[in-house]
Amino acid sequence: MAERAAIEALSDAVGAVAGVLDLDAVLQLIVDRVRVLVGARYAALAIVSHQRRIESFITSGITAAERAALGDPPQGHGVLGLIISEGRSIRIPEVSAHPASVGFPPNHPTMHSLLGVPVQLKGRTIGNLYLADKVDAPEFGDDDQRLVELFALHAAIAIENARLHVAVQRLAVVDERDRIGKDLHDGIIQSLYGIALSLEHVPDVVATDPNDAIGRVDRAIDDVNRTIGDLRGLIVDLHAEIPEPTDLDGMLTALVEPLRVRHGLDVDLDIATDLADVPGLGTHARTELLLIAREALSNVGRHAQARSVHVGLTHDDGSLRLEVTDDGRGFDPDAAEAAGHFGLSNMRDRAEALGGSYRIEPRAGGGTRIIVRIPTGAPRTGPPATGQEGPPA
Repeated sequence: MAERAAIEALSDAVGAVAGVLDLDAVLQLIVDRVRVLVGARYAALAIVSHQRRIESFITSGITAAERAALGDPPQGHGVLGLIISEGRSIRIPEVSAHPASVGFPPNHPTMHSLLGVPVQLKGRTIGNLYLADKVDAPEFGDDDQRLVELFALHAAIAIENARLHVAVQRLAVVDERDRIGKDLHDGIIQSLYGIALSLEHVPDVVATDPNDAIGRVDRAIDDVNRTIGDLRGLIVDLHAEIPEPTDLDGMLTALVEPLRVRHGLDVDLDIATDLADVPGLGTHARTELLLIAREALSNVGRHAQARSVHVGLTHDDGSLRLEVTDDGRGFDPDAAEAAGHFGLSNMRDRAEALGGSYRIEPRAGGGTRIIVRIPTGAPRTGPPATGQEGPPA
């Protein structure tokens, strides 16, 4: 009975940390959960560097004021250093009596029994769990050690997932800044340069052909207003939050909203699959798919002169399919890429980096259709696909 309760407690603790992607939150949750798991009065998690130095020290069982009174995090001396250097689990009945003990710093609560367990990932120690003062026994036992060691395996995976999430978000920031910089260069700056050229000879023609001069100025004013709109769009992008890939359908809904509000487009958003059930769709793939969708929708808003846009997301034949279709003026994608418009090549590069495909084609009746497929590794269950690429044009 006690063994079943321990397994249930372990399962509950593992489940609590498994889906958390915020790094600070998952570290605190790990140390809180492990303290309850084995009935310890105090717990701590030390994150260590490749040089085996403590980078951060998260505690549980003491108040924020008590933690602040302790001052700087420990440097890994004494018993803590022993666990770091040996890289194995250690149980100590009485900390103060251990040969490696160097005593407690001022304001530190007195601790007696100690259990230390390394948190390892792919053979490397990334941290250590410390449990102090078993609540219902004078020291920690074999069962406590086994529970914490099992929990540490899952904690290592949770920490790595959270770190990967942070890395993906940072990469998304860099990619977005790069995209915006390219948009400024091949879009807004070129537009302003063209406007300047169109106005350059206005003073020369004012006297000889005032109507031509007035026409040039009017066209320049229209061009400036369009460029201001593009610049505002980029400013909105700069202030926009990086997509949260765990809520792909919610973020797609947020991405299409500016087309309605800013550009007055009629938007049809069709998410025809439960994305929570799509296998093999990790954080990186979700983020890349959102960035592809953002690029495609940005192009529609700024260049297509469309009245409506359809955004579809389906899962079939082992792949996730994103479609963006507009009824705008259309364009020649080969000519656009040759002219240095990086958005199209960015979308292609993102899709191919995920092992997927990217296609852009004219839409019957006018406009453009972009189709992106990302493999998920699981074929669709149900009726076979008809082969039709989206709604009838």
